[in-house]
This record gives sequence, structure tokens and C-alpha cells, in this order.
Amino acid sequence: MARKFKFSIGEYYHLYNRGTDKRLIFMDDTDKNHFIKLLFLCNSARNFVSRDIPRGSTYVYERGEPLVEIVAYCLMPNHFHLLVHEKEDHGTSLFMQKLLTAYSMYFNTKQARTGTLFEGKFKAKHADTDEYLKYLLAYIHLNPVKLVEPKWKESGIQDRVIAQEFLNDYKYSSYLDWKGEVRSESKIINREALPEYFAEAKDFDAFMNDWFEFSREE
Repeated sequence: MARKFKFSIGEYYHLYNRGTDKRLIFMDDTDKNHFIKLLFLCNSARNFVSRDIPRGSTYVYERGEPLVEIVAYCLMPNHFHLLVHEKEDHGTSLFMQKLLTAYSMYFNTKQARTGTLFEGKFKAKHADTDEYLKYLLAYIHLNPVKLVEPKWKESGIQDRVIAQEFLNDYKYSSYLDWKGEVRSESKIINREALPEYFAEAKDFDAFMNDWFEFSREE
């Protein structure tokens, strides 16, 4: 199905996809870590060869200028979410083509399988208002709560403490980066690409706390 919009420089987009037939696309932590590295390496018009990058040097690799600015991301067992800001003309499409191709090749080689890994063309929604942009930032980062409270989206978060502790330990999203934790993966995202909603990490915490309360009340 053709998109109802065209990607444009300066606009924000929610990008996502899942495994074909809802299959797992991340079998273990090694898979998740590899996908996260590809978020960094594929975000460039320049091609790279994995074997040429010394172990432990991914996030200092000179990849060149990014195609998009990644604002947020989250990996789940059978799908992923990204929030991006288009920086170069056709940047979003090229980035996603490189990312999904590179990961599919890695996964199929590792699992000794052939065929399509993802469920068709990646999905995209235009985040065209401040309200929707803020909603997506919360929604993407709250996604992993489903792993400890499968019905939280329908019934609200029942145990806020457990949910928050789980998110604080979950390494496969940009939640920790937005909270101000400094780690190698922090180079993937560009917080400054978002409007100045959160001057400091504590402002993001307050924003997420409101969502925890809202989810519980719902």
C-alpha cells in the first residue's frame, strides 16, 4: 500500500516493523546488540564492512554524516520502533533499506535460514504535531512494559514500581539515554533534534512519571 505522505526534510516519523508471521526477530541479546549497532552504522550514506571495524569500536567509527537523526528507539522480541527526524533528502528510506537489509543478512546467516525476515515494507507514520510527537516518545519508551505486564495498554500499569525498575534495567531502548545515563549507545540518538521539550534529564523523568500515572488511572 502506498504511503499517504512523502518523507520530507525537517519532519518527524515513527518507523516500525515486525517479523513475518509475527516471528521473533531477536532470538537473544546478541541479536539485539547487533541491531543497535546497525542503527549507528547504517545511518550514513557511506557503506561499511563489519569485519573492518575493530571489536568494541563501533560507536567511534567514522561513518560520515547521518541520513536521519534518531530521536528514540526500542527493540521488542518480534518488532521494533524508531522515531526519526529526516535530515537528508530520501534519508529515511535509504537508512531503513540499509538497516533492514543488513540485519536480515546477519539474522539469516546466523540462523541458517532464507527468505523474508520482516513483514513487508517498513511502516511509517508522520508525527506532525507536538502532541503526537510527545505521545510517541512516551509510547516507544513504555513498550517494554508489555514484557512484565502484558495487558498494560488495555488495563493500565498495575505496578508502577516494577514497571519503572524494569525500564531502568532494559538496555535495548533509548530510555536510559533520555534519562541521562552515559553509555556507548548514547551516540545513536540526537536529543537536540527534538524541540526543546526537556531542558534536563529530570524534565524527561517528570514527563514519563505523568505517563506512568496516566496509564495506571486508565
